Amino acid sequence: MDSDEFYMQMALAEARRALEEGEIPVGAVVVCGDRVVAKARNQTERLNDSTAHAEMLALTAAMNALGAKYLPDCTMYVTLEPCHMCAGAAYWSKLGRLVYGASDEQRGYARLGCPLHPRTRVRRGVLADEAAALLKIFFENIRK
Repeated sequence: MDSDEFYMQMALAEARRALEEGEIPVGAVVVCGDRVVAKARNQTERLNDSTAHAEMLALTAAMNALGAKYLPDCTMYVTLEPCHMCAGAAYWSKLGRLVYGASDEQRGYARLGCPLHPRTRVRRGVLADEAAALLKIFFENIRK
């Protein structure tokens, strides 16, 4: 298992916790060097806050943990392609690298034309099938 898969497994664990809590199962982990500085999962229902996406919570926690407003030396692992809002937050944080699992054909930043910071490197599709399976379970459950 490469390090991207290792950290994506952590993000998937957060997504599973979100699923158990009735949230859309998206998890995020921010790593700086070899150190996990933040973990988060969607909490929009729990916090009654439409901005409480895993990425937003993880970026905020990482900046607080590091005492910095920029994250050029960090990688964020997220189970689902970030939306426009989360991509904007990643842009402004000057995130060094973004690794995500499943693509979001409806609301993903790439489809909507939202740019990331020019220096942000991106890797797509890491453990995408596992991430997509959690989303499928969630949406099948709410349609019942």
